[in-house]
Amino acid sequence: MSTGPITMPSQRPPKPEWLKIKLTRNESFGRITSALRKRNLYTVCEEANCPNIHECWSGGTATFMILGDICTRGCRFCAVTSGNPGGAIDLEEPENTARMISEMGLSYIVITSVDRDDLADQGAGHFALTAELTKRYTPGILVETLTPDWRGNQACVRTMAEAPVDVLAHNIETVERLQASVRDPRAGYQQSLKVLRLYRELAAETGRRVLTKSSIMLGVGETEDEVRQCMQDLLDQGVSVLTLGQYLQPTRKHLSIQEYIPPERFDAWAREGEAMGFAYVAAGPLVRSSYKAGEYYIRHMLTEQATA
Repeated sequence: MSTGPITMPSQRPPKPEWLKIKLTRNESFGRITSALRKRNLYTVCEEANCPNIHECWSGGTATFMILGDICTRGCRFCAVTSGNPGGAIDLEEPENTARMISEMGLSYIVITSVDRDDLADQGAGHFALTAELTKRYTPGILVETLTPDWRGNQACVRTMAEAPVDVLAHNIETVERLQASVRDPRAGYQQSLKVLRLYRELAAETGRRVLTKSSIMLGVGETEDEVRQCMQDLLDQGVSVLTLGQYLQPTRKHLSIQEYIPPERFDAWAREGEAMGFAYVAAGPLVRSSYKAGEYYIRHMLTEQATA
């Protein structure tokens, strides 16, 4: 992997064949889109330009993004619109989201959000209420929450750790050396590790055993040794599920791609990660933190835990 500094080339490197996907839409895709717009709801699938959106939506699954579609952070890799929402929130959103999920008849759902540094609790209470109502309207559903870092605020972390959630996820995004170049200045490597550790510890205080999960994107200038160190640091915080995917530059204004990682290298990362001690690693060019193959495996893990 490249060890040089991040640059902004005049044009992106040509996209390899393994990243070229055929977009397909069917009735399910259109139905979900229509239902979302009717309820003024958003998905990270749309806002982040996820390459798997057609595959997942055509299969009837989606990752919901709450707290609006304006993020108070400005990470250089992210396609979500940055700005200042001015403290505005939709008080009906938790109810609308939970009812939408119930109508879709899902057994596993991911709830995520933009960063809301403009709110006193950064949106943690809104997040927890959405999870609670989702469980209430769809008994037996498994809920994964992919959350911000809450600026390391332990009260916000506790709010989420005590919510009825099965998987607590937060993405570290990249290796330690590249944090300042890739993420918003309010984010940080140690801060993200702290949040993941606290999720596991505070959830355990409630007598529940939840899974913690994180994600690393590759191709932004990291070295293989740095990736291994990041994986070990996540393991040390008790993270049991990891995803690794290829960074794809949303526009020419965003962080430039330094390298395309071939599929066989991702396969090797998956094997290495599980050998290190992760319970499950999903790795591939188009893998994202909310990845349905991983969700299937997590569902199996949680079912086994409940039986035991």
